Amino acid sequence: MSGPVVQDAQAVLADERIDRVLKWVDEDNEAAIRDAFEMALAVRGESDVARNVADTYFFETLVRIHRATEGEGFTGLKPAGHVDPVIAAADRALEDGNVDQFATETAAAVQEGIQQRFSDAYDKRQVAEQSVEQGREYVKAYVEFTHFVVGVDHLVSTGPSHKHLDAVAEVAQ
Repeated sequence: MSGPVVQDAQAVLADERIDRVLKWVDEDNEAAIRDAFEMALAVRGESDVARNVADTYFFETLVRIHRATEGEGFTGLKPAGHVDPVIAAADRALEDGNVDQFATETAAAVQEGIQQRFSDAYDKRQVAEQSVEQGREYVKAYVEFTHFVVGVDHLVSTGPSHKHLDAVAEVAQ
């Protein structure tokens, strides 16, 4: 409820002008957002309960379709104040117009993640041949290390995954 999508949705319900939220969805899903907006406006003046139900319906529809557009699933609206710390930091960087501290902290976290997984895999490799159990512990550490670095490399070289984009067209139906 504290995120920029819902904040924009609250603003458009207040001024009854939808354009501000359309940036959060692709063109293929615009009609679904317009329909949800019109339905919310049609009933929200009936009572406080109707207003809450209509607003929640509009927020959920907008966030669900926006998340699908990103290739992510909808897990419900989070309460006000519940923003993933990394997203809050990214939002602060955008507000401040300076990404340096955020980039430095993120790079340090990636470096620490690589170093920790490397150290664990390296230590377990030294004793991997002493028993099947130690060998399995090494393989587990090896997989965690290599999958982490492959994930980081993939993120850096190709950007975030959008593996669920094929389902986007079905979301609004």
